[in-house]
Amino acid sequence: MNAPLPRAARELGGFGYWLAGFRLMWQPGLRRFTLIPLAINVLLFALAGWLLLDHAGDWLEGLLPSWLDFLYWVLMPVLVLGLLLVTFFSFTLVANLIAAPFNAVLAARVEAHLTGRPPADSGKGMVTESVTAVAGEVGRLLYLAAWALPLVVLWFIPGLNLLAPFAWFAFSAWMMSLEYVDNPAGNHGLSFREQRRRLRQRPALTLGFGSLMTLMTMVPVANFLAMPVGVCGATKMWVEGFATRDDGSTG
Repeated sequence: MNAPLPRAARELGGFGYWLAGFRLMWQPGLRRFTLIPLAINVLLFALAGWLLLDHAGDWLEGLLPSWLDFLYWVLMPVLVLGLLLVTFFSFTLVANLIAAPFNAVLAARVEAHLTGRPPADSGKGMVTESVTAVAGEVGRLLYLAAWALPLVVLWFIPGLNLLAPFAWFAFSAWMMSLEYVDNPAGNHGLSFREQRRRLRQRPALTLGFGSLMTLMTMVPVANFLAMPVGVCGATKMWVEGFATRDDGSTG
């Protein structure tokens, strides 16, 4: 059983857990469970990269209002980063929806590796676990749709759309943590509402880990590894920072 990360590492905005995700995905006994999520991620992010290269230029030109043309070289990098963020964030959600059953299995194996025992709700059968995982993913997509609509509108308001990339980044960080923490939390039967409640109790840790995962999805090639890194890192973060022990405390 691996020793918990020191408290200082836990409070470094989730950085320690992000690094732990890299280490865990290559551990003997865990590597084979990362292969399917990894393959799904590679295929979808390759598609996202192709779409950006083929269509991004025309779309970005239309986002910048004519009265700000004199700031073209200052504002265009902000809009480019925003487009990368929205595109790769969207593809991350699709990838996680497709890979949900495999990510749940990976999270259960990582937790057993860390604690020496599997989650209490795991081992119910692949079909049951698949249905549960996909249902949870659909619930998160509905939550995303409800909160993302104002951010989408912001993109189409001249001037204010320059704030959209920053608003999207903060929202993406929150959603990334929710997305990956659901795998270990869902294995324990915790509702989406309860997961949100627990993550809100540790905002620095939650948003720090989510920010690193968001940035990772925006880096070519590195984003291929984002899903297994996120599942493994979030499982360790859940076990050490959010899972309720028998005495009712967390972490």
